[in-house]
Order: sequence, then structure tokens, then C-alpha cells
Amino acid sequence: MANTRPSVNKRRKEANRREKKAAKAEKRAQRSAEKAARVPGPSGDEDPDIAGIVPGPQALPWAEFAGIEPEPEKDEDEEAQEEGEENASS
Repeated sequence: MANTRPSVNKRRKEANRREKKAAKAEKRAQRSAEKAARVPGPSGDEDPDIAGIVPGPQALPWAEFAGIEPEPEKDEDEEAQEEGEENASS
């Protein structure tokens, strides 16, 4: 015959459950306190991974080794003037 004591085992299990529940509640409280104390990041306007990247053609990284002179960057005003000249001559 098995000599088990269900009431003792049950109390032990219940005590373990209470301990786990208390530990989880403590962790939750700690995480919420850390979250409240956390410094807010940059505004959601710009993705930090692509901050500062300029769209459009990029300079050739190997141009100095190949002896190629990179074209000087043009302002938007100069580009608009060139487009206007091209349209006027067409």
C-alpha cells in the first residue's frame, strides 16, 4: 500500500504556487517601475536606423582609387534651373 500523505503534498504544492505568484507579482512591479523611470526615446518622426541618410545618388566610394572625379553636388535651385533650360530648348 502506498504511504502517501495527500494533504501534506497538497499544502506543499499550494505554498509553491503562492511563492511563484508572489515572485511574478514582484517582477511585474519592478518592470513597471523601470518602464516608468525609463527616459523616452527620440520622437517617432524619424527611424533612428536611417537617421541622416540622404535619398538620391550617393558618392562613389571607390572613385578616389580609380581616379574618377566625383561630380559636385548641385543645389535644388540649380537643378530646377537646368530642368527649366532643358524644357525651354525642347
